[in-house]
Amino acid sequence: MARPNDDCMLKIYNTLTRKKELFQPRVAGKIGMYVCGMTVYDYCHIGHARVMVVFDTVARYFRYSGFELTYVRNITDIDDKIIQRAHENDETFGELTERFITAMHEDERALSVLPPDIEPRATQSIPEIITMIGVLIVKGLAYVGSNGDVFYSVSRFKNYGQLSGKNLDDLQAGERVEVDQAKQNPMDFVLWKMAKEHEPAWSSPWGSGRPGWHIECSAMSTCCLGNHFDIHGGGMDLQFPHHENEIAQSEGATGEKFVNLWMHNGFVRINEEKMSKSLGNFFTVREVLKRYQPEVIRFFILSSHYRSPLNYSDEQLNEAVGALTRFYTALRGIEMNEDSTVLGDYQGRFEQAMNDDFNTPVALAVLFDLARDLNKAKTKEPEKIGVLASSLKQLAGLLGILQMNPDNFLQGRHSSLVGSITATDTPSAVMKQMLSDEVEQQIQARLDAKKAKDWALADQIRDELKQQGVILEDAPDGTTSWRRE
Repeated sequence: MARPNDDCMLKIYNTLTRKKELFQPRVAGKIGMYVCGMTVYDYCHIGHARVMVVFDTVARYFRYSGFELTYVRNITDIDDKIIQRAHENDETFGELTERFITAMHEDERALSVLPPDIEPRATQSIPEIITMIGVLIVKGLAYVGSNGDVFYSVSRFKNYGQLSGKNLDDLQAGERVEVDQAKQNPMDFVLWKMAKEHEPAWSSPWGSGRPGWHIECSAMSTCCLGNHFDIHGGGMDLQFPHHENEIAQSEGATGEKFVNLWMHNGFVRINEEKMSKSLGNFFTVREVLKRYQPEVIRFFILSSHYRSPLNYSDEQLNEAVGALTRFYTALRGIEMNEDSTVLGDYQGRFEQAMNDDFNTPVALAVLFDLARDLNKAKTKEPEKIGVLASSLKQLAGLLGILQMNPDNFLQGRHSSLVGSITATDTPSAVMKQMLSDEVEQQIQARLDAKKAKDWALADQIRDELKQQGVILEDAPDGTTSWRRE
């Protein structure tokens, strides 16, 4: 279903220029996109899930539009929080990060997030980081402070503040000068930290130490995509100082424009506060998966525009359950012909929504129209059922949803549980599988009671199932299917 990119009229909001722009790749037909990934010292929370899902959807749509995309998302596997958590756990930082990288990948797969093309790690990029710092020192943009750390000299980079709109004089006026006077300017930021006792360290021309957070992304992104590339993305909280500092480092080192277009997704909020680990008001993906199917979480994230705040609540997630139930009920029992052409009207409206800065709420509205028309066709135009169902599933696939077997979703079965239960499945998913097996047994018992003309027992089983939230869908020849209420 891929489309040629020569007629792509995609507009994307550029944080750098603060307006929507008609997207034009640097090289015709090709896109380089870098997204700041996770710092792996704990399980991913819903804020991280939003970054994963948003940019996975962007990547899917770029490829659908016919572009050759190189999608890079890094892993920060060394920083202060990682070192502190490893020390608290009495383990090496490598043991800690490997465990949480594995967990992150499991969460991604659960949410139908496709892996990036390249996934560089900070600890595997030390030579490139050291080289970039050396260039910055030679150019007079960095210096060794009185404490041995290497700092970037912000005042020597002319355009500092261009991404965030912050004024350097105002920032300096509000910043307390450090007591040890290690920096020449209080706004200068660290590129290389001198080693402390019992901390991981690497050799460098400035002594044994480790990189600062900001320089890691500058080195990894330019190493993977070149000095100048198309799109840099991440959460809105990274706009300043992280992304501002990336621009200063990268353009200072290379002398070239760093990134053409900056994309930032909005915060996830709980009770009008940003969800974050520092505030302690976060829900991990794994916690939410104990209560909701993975596709519910993905739908919930896509139901708001990526730049808007996303308000987390049970009410919002339950609405996502209801919406997906409508879709899967419409698709239930229909034999798909996924090679069929998507109906042009729906495809055109879907593309129009996505071409308007990836407006997934409007794209979902097109899918709701498709599902409504599919339900109507079941009674009025049965010859259209196949193509409508196929159109719905194919367009939804661009958003990474409606890819489960309808019965598995409606009966609360995790897609990874089809056939068997594995050790990596969530406890709630295993429980739902077991409950599904029990439901099937009760349905068979009801059928046996009906055959024996024990109507009272059959009604009793039906009522007990209803009390458990199980709705039976009966036909003259027996119970044809069931779903969870």
